[in-house]
Amino acid sequence: MGRKSVAVLDIRSSEVSVIVGARGVNNTFVFTAIHTEEYDGYDENSFLEEAGLADAIVKCVTSVEKICGERLKELYVGVPGAFTRVVPKEQLVGFPRIRTIGQREIDMLFASGQKAPSGYRFIRATSMIYVTADDRRVVDPVGLSSTSLSGVLSYFYCSEYFAKTMGRIFSDMQIELHYLPTEYAMASYLIPSETRDEYALFLDVGFMSTSLCVLLGNGVLAQRTYFVGKGQIAVNVMQRFSISYEAALSLLSKANLFTRSSGAKMEINDRGAVYEIDMDAFIESVKEGLDGICEAISGFLEECSGKELDFKPLYVTGEGLADIRGALEHISKRVSRVCEQLAPDLPYYNKPAMSSRIALVDLAYEDNRRHGIFYKLSKKFGG
Repeated sequence: MGRKSVAVLDIRSSEVSVIVGARGVNNTFVFTAIHTEEYDGYDENSFLEEAGLADAIVKCVTSVEKICGERLKELYVGVPGAFTRVVPKEQLVGFPRIRTIGQREIDMLFASGQKAPSGYRFIRATSMIYVTADDRRVVDPVGLSSTSLSGVLSYFYCSEYFAKTMGRIFSDMQIELHYLPTEYAMASYLIPSETRDEYALFLDVGFMSTSLCVLLGNGVLAQRTYFVGKGQIAVNVMQRFSISYEAALSLLSKANLFTRSSGAKMEINDRGAVYEIDMDAFIESVKEGLDGICEAISGFLEECSGKELDFKPLYVTGEGLADIRGALEHISKRVSRVCEQLAPDLPYYNKPAMSSRIALVDLAYEDNRRHGIFYKLSKKFGG
């Protein structure tokens, strides 16, 4: 693997992927290898079947190592929203005398609130806003002079259960693991910084789980994960028509919520048996499943109520809604808010289902660059 390449493990609620890539020209990426495997997913507390998760991850790692022709030494692991806790804090550090603020002072500020809640470990801190002693509110305080520095910060913690599970899976691989908050990676990659400067709402709809965030600046003010998604919509269809889960899942790609009531029927073959599906009833079932996502959004917005979020659009990504025609419009109508679908602005990868993979590579690449010796030397000598 090239010196500038990074390897990322993306864990979604139905599949895992390992992707190796590096930054190309004009903010594009060059991907060396990618491999994806399905697994059983997770619930509110744990993975449903750890052995299956381990098998899927090992297959992904083995595959990309074979493609790259060498062993992975470092791996950036995306922590799903279900295993991430975000705590916003106001922190303050004072100095004996006026000084020019640099990275050391910012690191001191972040470290002052780093202690993890019980059952979690610290993985990252970011800023929403900084404030100097003379009440200057800035996004970047580097170069300013002050006798103190305070900030509204976001602290990201990974559950000990998740970290220990990854530790067991990788115990014999001799791969150094670094943890990244997946939802933050996606939101900061997909939503422009100028939009996040004045609050932004982000929705990641997956297969079995959905995460919502309120963003401010380079931080996250609130984040919640709900166990609703494409899989639960398929369950709704399965139960309505007494068909298999696999058949219900394949039907979702045929849904068109813009269609008016017509009384039309559709025949499907499910494991050798033929079923007649009433299309009006099918669309109604899909909408009922989507309403579970709408209820999660409404509950989150009520919890985070404030005039700052009034009339803010909801930025949506993830694999959960991408192939259900009219799903975004249905949600927009139900929650009375404009919904805008986001995806990576990259050829061949410009699909909502690819958002987490590309965003994690972007964040991992930036972390790797910042910790590199040449970056440290350039900062030391004013580069």
